[in-house]
Amino acid sequence: MAAEQAKRTGRIRQMIEVYRTTKTHDTKLPWILLLCFVAPIIVAVLLAWLLPGSWFAWILWPVTGILVGILLVMIVLGRRAERTAYQQIEGRPGAVGAVVQSALRRSWRGSEVPVAINRNQDAVYRVVGRGGVVLISEGSRQRTQRMASDEERKVKRALRNVAVVHLYVGPDGDGVPLPKLSRALVKLKPVLSRAEVDAVYSRLSALQGAPVGIPKGMDPNRMRSQRPR
Repeated sequence: MAAEQAKRTGRIRQMIEVYRTTKTHDTKLPWILLLCFVAPIIVAVLLAWLLPGSWFAWILWPVTGILVGILLVMIVLGRRAERTAYQQIEGRPGAVGAVVQSALRRSWRGSEVPVAINRNQDAVYRVVGRGGVVLISEGSRQRTQRMASDEERKVKRALRNVAVVHLYVGPDGDGVPLPKLSRALVKLKPVLSRAEVDAVYSRLSALQGAPVGIPKGMDPNRMRSQRPR
């Protein structure tokens, strides 16, 4: 019982911290959350007044409005906190690694450590999921093309029949915006089963040499701290 109470208190503190951090960069957040909380209550009171019912309805409708308001506040706070986190890291070296580490769904496996990186801090990350092996380039498209091609050849040598998909996140051309990276991965056509995903990831991890390191100036854990759980 005490452990459950401590866990609940920790979540409340975490949400308060997320709110404070997000409000620093999102000045409209307090008013938006206030509207999300008050609007369902007003609607619930109007329904209780317009719809015929007993005194119990006058209690049930406002309580329902309060619960809906709290739920909306949590959902909106989470989404705006995530958007703020993306805005803070977008365009910085290691941003893709932060997304790989903290925002990928469980059906995808990868590491915040790039499989290739150059002196300009352009990097290539590798993730494995139902859509196959995906190489995500970050930085200059021109400079990352060769690195991504080299990594594809390595994958093909180890796993000849596995599909390799290239995605680009960066300022050049029609790249995938950082906030939409997770969605772009989910939209890929499934070509591997879950068991095959684990096997492919283990195979590639065993062949991977020493980690090349995370670009300086980016902490992958920063984005994780912005999201309420």
